[in-house]
Amino acid sequence: MSETPGGAHEPITGRYLAIDAAGDTYRTYYETAGTGDIPLVCLHTAGADSRQYRHQLTDGDLGEIFTLYAFDMPWHGRTYPPMDREWWLDEYKLTTDFYAGFITAFVEALDLDRPVAMGCSMGGEIVLELAAEHADTFRAVVGLETTDNISLDETGYDDTMMDYFSHPEIDQEAFRAEWCQGLHGPNTPEANVRETAWLYAQSGTGVYAGDLHFYTRDFDARDQLSDIDTDDCGVYLLTGEYDFSATPDDTRRVADAIDGAWFEVMDGLGHYPVTEAPTEFNDYLLDVAAEIVETAA
Repeated sequence: MSETPGGAHEPITGRYLAIDAAGDTYRTYYETAGTGDIPLVCLHTAGADSRQYRHQLTDGDLGEIFTLYAFDMPWHGRTYPPMDREWWLDEYKLTTDFYAGFITAFVEALDLDRPVAMGCSMGGEIVLELAAEHADTFRAVVGLETTDNISLDETGYDDTMMDYFSHPEIDQEAFRAEWCQGLHGPNTPEANVRETAWLYAQSGTGVYAGDLHFYTRDFDARDQLSDIDTDDCGVYLLTGEYDFSATPDDTRRVADAIDGAWFEVMDGLGHYPVTEAPTEFNDYLLDVAAEIVETAA
């Protein structure tokens, strides 16, 4: 994991953008880097924020191919809930419609030309919705740890576990972080595991549980997969060998249902490839980038 030397600026610019979505206006934070011809919109995992993608935004090779954008979803990181209403009176629950709508609103607000959308975990789910319903907006999607539907019996996200993520007598800062530590590959350096845990320890109250509502209950793309046309919107899927939340078999099932989808298992990695092994992951992403560029030629 490379770090910027003392006194040097990273090639990342951060800004705030007002985005209108679902009747509200959101003060939305995003970061951008790179000078490539293809916009790449990076979608963070549940309960986290755009800081996850720092290793991709600072990668010079990726920046020659892509102009990268990473934003914080509402209620996450530096993007507030809708501040012009009493948002605290409503339980936060992310839905497929709002999620896809906000991503497309971000693309429209920046007037991005046929970007690629890349998302991990819950972001890896929503890219299937983007490919199915918004192929006119996105030239391709890259799904990391992608499933079409979560099996509650196999993954352990049953009602009891979901209650743990919002129970007032449980220290959520500690519980979220420790739960996510177990989703890394077995050879992940401790510092990288702790980086993921640090992000998850900072999530707002109820936000992770609200994201998991989308991830485990609301989202179901099984009936959409066969309708995705990879000639209109390419589909590239990468899943860590040791991910037990979205397993390689889960993603392989998705790839098999989409004619023309590209799928690879990332050796030794778990659920958080962008932070747990950024150098190795960026190499995988460069391979995907080469395919996207070749297809566009």
